[in-house]
Amino acid sequence: MFLLVALEYYLSTKENIALYNGKDFLASAAIGFGNLFVNALTKVGVFYIVVICYNLTPWSIPHTWWSYLLCFICLDFVRYWSHRISHVQRFWWSTHVVHHSSIYYNFSTSFRLSWVQNLKLVFFLPVIMLSFDPVVFIIVHQLEILYQFWIHTELIRKLPKPIEFVFVTPSHHRVHHAVNEDYIDKNYGSTLIIWDRMFGTFQPEKEQAVYGITKPVNSYNPVYLVFHAWGDLIGDIWKRPTKAWAIMFGSPTDWEREQVRKNEPPKR
Repeated sequence: MFLLVALEYYLSTKENIALYNGKDFLASAAIGFGNLFVNALTKVGVFYIVVICYNLTPWSIPHTWWSYLLCFICLDFVRYWSHRISHVQRFWWSTHVVHHSSIYYNFSTSFRLSWVQNLKLVFFLPVIMLSFDPVVFIIVHQLEILYQFWIHTELIRKLPKPIEFVFVTPSHHRVHHAVNEDYIDKNYGSTLIIWDRMFGTFQPEKEQAVYGITKPVNSYNPVYLVFHAWGDLIGDIWKRPTKAWAIMFGSPTDWEREQVRKNEPPKR
């Protein structure tokens, strides 16, 4: 991945395209290494949860070639919905916002994965309870994660229409990372874009994407980038404890826009 980052940086510099910023890249790399450390501690636990569920269920799906395909479809479907929920509820947005915090869009942006994102394992329990062979589940799950890397680039533009129609491509994912009004909360697909087409969240890329979040973070501190949304969430609950549930599971976009309005000078 770092070799591809280096190649992307070289090509962007050669074409005089400002895809990288030194501080932004270091922040992404630090967050990525932190995520690797957390995953090293939790991956074994996740695997054991899969094994325990596999042993508890009175049914199982055999380890065959088609079980990989079925697991992929089921897991990608659940990943679409978990990703969508992560954008519409503040609690889950807090586990995901760091991934959208950069105003740059390049391969290193894919390193920005929250250190508490494994909380979202709860969304995968229905697929785990289908009782796929644990090896099948872990391999497919890891391939889905690895797929996310290559779609974070400006250098790959539109691909042939059959690919663009079925699979998530850099063009689709640029839309997802953008704060353009027509692009917000679109293209949640993980590997397949067909879920967005089916459930009304698909948006083709038209104008140039503007990246980041509606309330910019303006920081390169990796710890702050990972946890700032949690601080805001806890602070809001502390101020309005009677509305804790609505705050936790309300829209993060509406809340961010509310903060922007509060900071605007009064109209005359």
